[in-house]
Amino acid sequence: MKKVLERFQVEYLQILNENGNCDKKLMPSLTKKQIKEMYEYMVLTRVFDDKALKLQRQGRLGTYAPTRGQEASQIGSVFAVQDDDMVFPAFRENGVYLARKMPMELLFQFWAGDERGMNIPKNVNMFPVAITVGAQPLHAVGYAIALKYKKMKAAAVTYFGDGATSEGDFHEAMNFAGVYKAPCVFICQNNQYAISVPVEEQTASRTLAQKAIAYGFDGIKVDGNDPFAVYKATYDALRKARSGKGPTLIECFTYRIGDHTTSDDAKKYRKEKEVKEWEKKDPILRLKKYMKKAGMFSERYENEVKKIAEGLVEKAVAKAESIQRLKPEEIFNYTYASLTEELKEQKEQIKLENFTIAEKKKSAGKNTSVVGELEEA
Repeated sequence: MKKVLERFQVEYLQILNENGNCDKKLMPSLTKKQIKEMYEYMVLTRVFDDKALKLQRQGRLGTYAPTRGQEASQIGSVFAVQDDDMVFPAFRENGVYLARKMPMELLFQFWAGDERGMNIPKNVNMFPVAITVGAQPLHAVGYAIALKYKKMKAAAVTYFGDGATSEGDFHEAMNFAGVYKAPCVFICQNNQYAISVPVEEQTASRTLAQKAIAYGFDGIKVDGNDPFAVYKATYDALRKARSGKGPTLIECFTYRIGDHTTSDDAKKYRKEKEVKEWEKKDPILRLKKYMKKAGMFSERYENEVKKIAEGLVEKAVAKAESIQRLKPEEIFNYTYASLTEELKEQKEQIKLENFTIAEKKKSAGKNTSVVGELEEA
């Protein structure tokens, strides 16, 4: 005997196309004010991103992961997230942090190498940047299961790239989420390259969204450059999660315009023609076209939004760079809630060495460069 046990399908959602035309039947309930706020946060995210890249090239930031091209995936989704939901980002979600009201200077502080930048205010409800690829979905699921046990009407949201779907942690998180019907929304920003590896070399699956099927819940693929489609998919997934109906995997099909990080050179593994084609699908340009047609846009408004964003970014940079530098021994303060005896000993040793360097510098009666200090030590 042979019979069909199950049939599966994966939906694709696009509401706003590249020409700024909108499918009114699918359009989510968004006010003009909310649409303008979406646009403004997308512009702010890009201005922040452009400034961060310049600062990195000037040696004022460390390795940085650009966001350009993925603004709709981030802002469209986070606009559906409620204040009491908890967000677990990867390392490219600066737009999500900004929309969640994370003080911008803290982000610049973190990317400059100061871990105090991830001392997140309690009202922001986000976890720190996760550099380890694919680790944070497990944290999100654990948090979501705790929410369920406590019978709280909130959800966990986790962001990651297409590369994370090739990690074991991702599959473990998906399995736990499916088994426990965890109120968790998985948002995969499929920007089509895991550093230099294209998605077709990572998986034989036609979509990444269909990976949810194996774990017993829904997956949906959306146009990741369409803020309305991303918002609707996230809004529906969160409503489902909060009502006890389990998790959802959302694949935002987008494109990383820049390099993977500032230590990468994307020209080595992809063609310029491909990048140019995706630049035409720019999410900010797409929303701008829609707003023009809806009578919500003018050149004056565009200039004002950019000017305000640039002012906020410059102010945040100045504030971040005015903060007193971290002392070497302070790195131990952010390791555990209470230090082990071994770490206490290491902290005191570094503190003593730092004091010795300062004394040598003082006795020498001259200014010593950082390199010189290290050589003396």
